[in-house]
Amino acid sequence: LGTLLRSLDAPPTIINGAADHLHLLTSIPATRSIADIVRDMKAISSGWIHREFPLLSKFAWQTGYAAFSVSATDVDSVREYIRSQERHHRRVSFQEEYLRLLHEAGIAIDDRFLWE
Repeated sequence: LGTLLRSLDAPPTIINGAADHLHLLTSIPATRSIADIVRDMKAISSGWIHREFPLLSKFAWQTGYAAFSVSATDVDSVREYIRSQERHHRRVSFQEEYLRLLHEAGIAIDDRFLWE
């Protein structure tokens, strides 16, 4: 995934996640939109998974995603947060954490689209 993101002009600082979600910290240039990077990352990686792992032919990314900007002064703490996902999610579920992050960011939640 790191090579793919670099090819999309979005070099990753760290990538980690769990069985049901992925976290990545990356730099995206002003000439590219987050939506374009996510769309291309999902499409290219899905194609690779389908080619390399035929038994995963039903694999698909979920429709949505969340993206949060991070100030340069917070990069180290976000990197550590992403690095410690396995330990972190023993205490807090992904769903609980996602709702908390959306709330803290002041993002309105529409339950119809939340877990699609």
